[in-house]
Amino acid sequence: MSTVQPYLSAQQGLQRLDPLPRLNLQARADGTARPEITVDSSRRFQSLIGFGGAFTEAAAVSWQQLPPAQRDAALRDYFDSTQGHAYGLCRVHMNSCDFALGNYAHVEQAGDVELKTFSIERDRQALLPMIKAAQAAANQPLQILASPWSPPAWMKTNGQMNHGGELLPQYREAWAQCYVRFIQAYAAEGVPIWGVTVQNEPMAVQRWDSCIYTAEQERDFVRDFLGPTLHRAGLSHVRLLVWDHNRDQMVQRASVIYGDPEAARYVWGMGFHWYGDDHFEQVAQVREAWPDKHLIFTEGCQEGGPHHGSWALGERYARSLIHDLRNGCEGFIDWNLMLDETGGPNHVGNLCSAPLLIDRAKGEVMKQSSYWTLGHFSRFIRPGAQRIVCASGTARVECVAFRNLDGSIATVLLNRGDQPQPLRLRWNGAFADFELPARAIATLVQAA
Repeated sequence: MSTVQPYLSAQQGLQRLDPLPRLNLQARADGTARPEITVDSSRRFQSLIGFGGAFTEAAAVSWQQLPPAQRDAALRDYFDSTQGHAYGLCRVHMNSCDFALGNYAHVEQAGDVELKTFSIERDRQALLPMIKAAQAAANQPLQILASPWSPPAWMKTNGQMNHGGELLPQYREAWAQCYVRFIQAYAAEGVPIWGVTVQNEPMAVQRWDSCIYTAEQERDFVRDFLGPTLHRAGLSHVRLLVWDHNRDQMVQRASVIYGDPEAARYVWGMGFHWYGDDHFEQVAQVREAWPDKHLIFTEGCQEGGPHHGSWALGERYARSLIHDLRNGCEGFIDWNLMLDETGGPNHVGNLCSAPLLIDRAKGEVMKQSSYWTLGHFSRFIRPGAQRIVCASGTARVECVAFRNLDGSIATVLLNRGDQPQPLRLRWNGAFADFELPARAIATLVQAA
């Protein structure tokens, strides 16, 4: 008899990725009427690349403040594939970002277009030690996406890294060469770069590190400078992603960049964030209109402080993950892997939550609901898994399902309502009944 193993996290009680009694799949359903969750593995869609989070200077400094045993445990919780989340898809910033301890660039010397002063010495203080420790904790190679928040101040129209500004035309070639030098420098440290994005949030003027590109400017920079420069340097294997901003303008940005065949040939795919309205339909339209290009969720967090103990935080992650995956997304990168108890450090006070918060006084790690939610996906849906048909017979339950390479099936269910929801699983023609508690997330796993 085939069985299904449920794992549950719920707002009420202490369940956090806890295994429940197995469900026996039966050839027939009983006569009780209840909404069905239909799973059909004969129809398959996109393949999963992976899940993970971002290495930032703030995360690395927070990690370094833990005692050695807690440092190791925190990385195992994320990267170990047997007792942790099996993270394999991560992000790092080129130059500084808001979650750095201050503005810095890898080429500080104004006018150094030959990049003679290029240096990643700043990264060796905290970022690289954390990444290397994560590599040691992982059971698989890490695929790391690098993103700039701003070119060096001297390359920009406003003469500073913060408050937007644009890349000066005379420095486009030098800036493209900075990506090459960064990739090469990290490779020399034993940290291969899997991909790069052109610019983090290219339509946002922020009080922190930021730079504006219109769709046409990003297209032209990719076509005439960054794409050719990476190829000439022998780095055509490094994936180039565009946009790296919110869902609301994905279709417009894709239309402009992918509409230019010369620019499009350099572009592997598009990254996107969740800030603002959901706009999941934009993810679906980009997938449908340009099926040869890839889609990666590259950043999301709960803004406005650490949000200690918030269950709504985990629900936001679950909803985003379910609907982005249902609409063709191939990977999910959370924002900061960990932060201190204030939601920082951050050099402009832009404090946020993270799945792991560090109590610096006690030297302890506090796991938030977002940590458990992410585990409901990353622990059971493995790289190479294909999304399969999964439909809910009630608006109260959101769902997504994948078939792993070993033939196992993982289905994630979310109940954001205040009442438990009885369900019937219709799983490849077999049946089982299951009740999903109020305010709960469950992953149901059927072995191969």
